[in-house]
Amino acid sequence: QVQLVESGGGLVQAGESLRLSCAASGSIFSLNGMGWYRQAPGKQRELVVRIVSSSDTYYSDSVKGRFTISRENAKNAVYLQMNSLKPEDTAVYYCHYINARGNYWGQGTQVTVSS
Repeated sequence: QVQLVESGGGLVQAGESLRLSCAASGSIFSLNGMGWYRQAPGKQRELVVRIVSSSDTYYSDSVKGRFTISRENAKNAVYLQMNSLKPEDTAVYYCHYINARGNYWGQGTQVTVSS
């Protein structure tokens, strides 16, 4: 089993930055497969970013150039640095991990960007 705990959400103004953290515990052998989804009110959950491999990361077009994911292998942690935030980035952000055994989700953290 894998447990994911997010932190770092909050309320900011447009143009400001936030950093989200996700700490993983349990049967984690690699941070490949770690990523973030988000879900805005009335919308489907969407993939924001995923670490595919040590040399490949997927970013959705809506966040490319503004968001950056980083990893700290020794702590089984990933971080999402979100810059130049926009009101449309407002959503609950979920840490996600996928491996051969299944999908794992964090509890979510609210990010609200005011205009």
